[in-house]
Amino acid sequence: MKKTLILILLVIALAVLPFFINHGGEYGGSDDQAEGVIAQMAPDYKPWFEPLYEPASGEIESLLFTLQGSFGAAVIFYILGYYRGRRAAHVGD
Repeated sequence: MKKTLILILLVIALAVLPFFINHGGEYGGSDDQAEGVIAQMAPDYKPWFEPLYEPASGEIESLLFTLQGSFGAAVIFYILGYYRGRRAAHVGD
């Protein structure tokens, strides 16, 4: 029980600590590259809206994107498993 609690706290710490650490390095992703191309092709282009939250660094932005994808995959596979389980339960009737 004690070991499980320590492991859970470590996982939470690993997920939360990057939000508070800013190393100053910049991670360049495809969004940044697209922004550069748009600036070259149409210098007077103005974005339709601004982001609600700007992460402290690119690493945190990448983490949030990965968490979003993981959460979406978890929901999809939960639903698929649920319906497969229902179908398997009805086959035995």
